[in-house]
Amino acid sequence: MYAIIEISGKQYKVEKDLTINVDRLNKEDNEAVVFDSVLLVADGDNVQIGEPYLKNVKVKATVLGEMKGQKVRGIKFKKRKNYTRTLGHRTIFSQIKIDELVVS
Repeated sequence: MYAIIEISGKQYKVEKDLTINVDRLNKEDNEAVVFDSVLLVADGDNVQIGEPYLKNVKVKATVLGEMKGQKVRGIKFKKRKNYTRTLGHRTIFSQIKIDELVVS
């Protein structure tokens, strides 16, 4: 059984006991989170598709903590002006573990 949920405008395919990295959530470590914006639930041949969301399905998860992603580098330069600048940042992600998919 799996579901496709929307978190912060991005879609994720989730299953029970799966750990994923999502955009930073303003939650504490070990805090329970419920996502109700479920787009699709599939259990074998039984598939439910929302328009746009399913009303009777929720996904319960636990926030494990925050982590930094890989460094993204960018460069600025101007030709013939002897100007070069290197920029970089590391995006902060929240790591969550899917506890259960609740279909009522």
